[in-house]
Amino acid sequence: MSRRAAVRLGDALPPLLVAAWRIAETVHVGPHGRRRGGPGDTFWEYRPYRPTEPAARIDWRRSARSDDLYLRETEWQAAQTLLLWRDASPSMAYRSRRDLPAKRERAEVLLLALAVLAARGGERVGLPGGPPRMGGARHVLEAVALDLDTVPADRWPSPPRHARVVLLGDFLDPPGRLADLLGRLRAGGATGHLVGLRDPAEDALPFAGRVRVEGMEGEGGRRIERIEDLRAGYRRAVARQRAEVADLARRFGCDLIWHRTDAPPEPVLLSLYERLSEVPC
Repeated sequence: MSRRAAVRLGDALPPLLVAAWRIAETVHVGPHGRRRGGPGDTFWEYRPYRPTEPAARIDWRRSARSDDLYLRETEWQAAQTLLLWRDASPSMAYRSRRDLPAKRERAEVLLLALAVLAARGGERVGLPGGPPRMGGARHVLEAVALDLDTVPADRWPSPPRHARVVLLGDFLDPPGRLADLLGRLRAGGATGHLVGLRDPAEDALPFAGRVRVEGMEGEGGRRIERIEDLRAGYRRAVARQRAEVADLARRFGCDLIWHRTDAPPEPVLLSLYERLSEVPC
């Protein structure tokens, strides 16, 4: 992409970037440690010295306060690769009210805010099939935002081993497609984290009366005389679909978080980031 084209694309993105930056600023977190001892700058814990360990690692100041010898452990903070993906299928463009974001918009804001937080922790961040990004948070935010418009969402090369992969989508595709994707991630040694997005109307089917329903994935349309008569069956179908996704997540060892677009994005972002801070198995 030429510099001029990149500038034009960047001019069209500021609202999305501003929203992602604001959310990342609201979710204040420290360095992205791994919650175990290892090379890093953040203090983790004192632990008893073992005779098989080098004496140079003894913390003499702490040891002077007792009859035992202690080592000072720091938190493991080696950089890892974080791959971020959002579903770009037509169903993600749905929103039931003008005051709500489309599912795709919410997914992209969460993706970019997570990229900011990961960059601040020194992680390599990128999209599947795109270049890994490192550096300052603003640089990574702008680079990943450009990648969203240039890297095909269906491009899935093998991820780096032990990478973390975050998938944001509505997961309305047939279960076999998600199973195939999660299977490829696990075969490559990657760890998956799923965020399922829902518009509130997709949970409740709050409409009444005569409604014409149009499929967003090329399914065609249908006029329904009393859509409220379908509400109970519809809700059962939604519950089955969610249960299928949850079952796939369990089978492939993935985290799963459900998020509605009428809820604030900060809690789900913080929850996801905390899960990413855990040590990979």
